[in-house]
Amino acid sequence: MMNDILVLDNIKRDFRRGDDMIRVLKGISFHIGAGEFVTIMGSSGSGKTTLLNTLGCLDKPTEGTYLLDGTNVGLLSRDELARLRNRKIGFVFQAYNLLPRTSALDNVALPLFYNPAISASERKERAAAALEAVGLRERMQHTPNELSGGQQQRVAIARALVNEPVMILADEATGNLDTRTSYEIMALMQELNTVQGKTIVFVTHEPDIAAFSSRTIVLRDGLIVKDNDNPDIHPARQMLEELPLMDDY
Repeated sequence: MMNDILVLDNIKRDFRRGDDMIRVLKGISFHIGAGEFVTIMGSSGSGKTTLLNTLGCLDKPTEGTYLLDGTNVGLLSRDELARLRNRKIGFVFQAYNLLPRTSALDNVALPLFYNPAISASERKERAAAALEAVGLRERMQHTPNELSGGQQQRVAIARALVNEPVMILADEATGNLDTRTSYEIMALMQELNTVQGKTIVFVTHEPDIAAFSSRTIVLRDGLIVKDNDNPDIHPARQMLEELPLMDDY
């Protein structure tokens, strides 16, 4: 239990629609340990988005218990939830969500503005270190429109890392990218997991993307129908190197 970053116990989430009560999550329970790389899959209507909002502390369950790094999320106020999100979770989205007229460095530093204990010079140092960690040392002063889609997603990943969160929560983070760029992002995710020990929860609808993780949880109709370790983890860096041969073929 001490090594668990996430603990969900019998999570249920209901929504009222007119006179009807719609149960979206119907009793979700799982643990994710420190240093795991887990993908969550599910088709439209499976409850995947509702679960994502719960994991990201954007919504509270109707019933059940959610512990994030030992904190019972259900007991927190809205302000406390916001602080927990900022300190504990690094978000990576499909649409990057970067400020268009702001440099990569300042985009990455943005989450640190909400922590008054961090000085302006430290914000810049930590943002620069995060960008260097994702291979964008030479692109720090570039704005998003001067970067490729893959580079923009790397900026978003650097922004997710800058607060040193206990978990990276990625929502369809390769959804807007071509195959080569998707493999580059997944290679980076694997390296963050294996080399730096980052805990990663990656929401996707693509089985080939799930194959890059060490464990896959599948939802259907608000329930978990599969929670298995992946016996054959695909090495994204190696597959990326083999792409030219595949293209020639």
